[in-house]
Amino acid sequence: MTSASAAALLSSMKSKIRLMRLAGLIALVFVTFTIVVGCSANRMVFQPWTNMEAGPAELKRPFEDIYFTAADGARLNGWFFPTNTNLVILLCHGNAGNLSHRLPLIDTLIKAGASVFAFDYRGYGRSAGKPTENGVCLDAEAAWQWLTNRGFAPGRIVALGESLGGGVVCELATRKPLRALILQSTFTSVPDVASEMMPWLPVRLLLTTRFNNQEKLKQIRIPVLILHGRKDTIIPFRHAERNYAALPTPLKYFAELQGDHNDAMVASADEYQKAVSGFLSTLGTANF
Repeated sequence: MTSASAAALLSSMKSKIRLMRLAGLIALVFVTFTIVVGCSANRMVFQPWTNMEAGPAELKRPFEDIYFTAADGARLNGWFFPTNTNLVILLCHGNAGNLSHRLPLIDTLIKAGASVFAFDYRGYGRSAGKPTENGVCLDAEAAWQWLTNRGFAPGRIVALGESLGGGVVCELATRKPLRALILQSTFTSVPDVASEMMPWLPVRLLLTTRFNNQEKLKQIRIPVLILHGRKDTIIPFRHAERNYAALPTPLKYFAELQGDHNDAMVASADEYQKAVSGFLSTLGTANF
C-alpha cells in the first residue's frame, strides 16, 4: 500500500469515526431529552399545593376535620360533612390545589343530596408524603375504610373522581365495593393524554404513571355517571365518550357540562347539581 493510499484510508476512517461520534451524540441528546420530557410529564400528573387557602367552616355547615392513616403509614387529612341523607360521596379531587379549592364542589354535592367526605392525597394540603399513582390509590382505600369504620356500608358509598381523581376512583372500584361511581372530566389514561399533547415523543414508553381508566371501566358493573364538558381543552370530550362506551353496565349515565376543564362545575352549577341529584335518586330506588 502506498503512502497516499494509507493516508486516504486513514482519512476515511477518521471521517467515519467522526460521523459515528456525531450520530452517538445526537442519539444521546435525543434520549436525554426524551427522558427529561418523560420525567416532566410524570411530574405534571401531580401538582400538590400545601397552602390551605380556605377552611371547611366557610360553608357554614356541620363538619369534622379529621386525620387518618393509609396502609403504608402516610398521615392524611380530610373533611367530613354529614347530612341526613342515605348516601355519602367520597370525593377524590384533581391533580392541582388541595381541599381548600374544592369548597364550591363540596357545597354543590351536599345540595345534590349526600354527605361528603373529601380528603387530600399525600403531599397535598396537610397530608404527609409524596404523591404517586399507587400512593394516592392507597389514600383512597384509607378514606373508604374510614367511612366504613364510621358506619357507612359499602352500598352507601358513591366515589366521585374529579379529573385525575377519576383515575383514583376507577382503581378504588376494582379494589373495594362501592354503590356507584361519578367521573367528572376524566381521561381514558394518562399516556393517552400525554401522547395527544406530545405526539412527536414516545411518552407512552416513558410514563410511570398510567391510570388506565378505560381498561378498568370494562370491569365495572356498578352504576356510573359521567360528567364532561364538550369545550374541555385539557381532557377532550372524546375521552368521556370512550370511557362511557367501555362501560359494560346498563346503568350508565352521561351529562354534558358547560365551560372548560377547570371551571365546568362552576359554569354549569345548576346542571351539575341536577345531574348528580338525579343520579343519586336513581341509586336510592334501584336494586343491586
